[in-house]
Amino acid sequence: MSKSYQKLRNEMSQAARTKATAKAQKMIRKIEALKELRLARKVSQAQLAEALKTTQANVSKIEKRTDIYISTLRSYIEGMGGKLEISANFPEGTVKIDQFQKIDVDAE
Repeated sequence: MSKSYQKLRNEMSQAARTKATAKAQKMIRKIEALKELRLARKVSQAQLAEALKTTQANVSKIEKRTDIYISTLRSYIEGMGGKLEISANFPEGTVKIDQFQKIDVDAE
């Protein structure tokens, strides 16, 4: 027999509940980051969908994902007129990661 979520939550220690709440809030902030970026750029989902040659519903799905392909993220950013740059930050300095550059297959 399965237990209800509320019963399982009530059995958790306060520390575990606090940790779970913090993790959930962090995930929600990550999910909303792309949406907030789009809104800050004053771009609607429909406008971005047109730029990406996809549907508004697909743009909405992209914004809700917690895990996303770099190519999808790059297209999303470029669809708003930006450029995606990825870097690794270490105490000694920052290294730009450029192995994810778009490859022009027509140039070959």
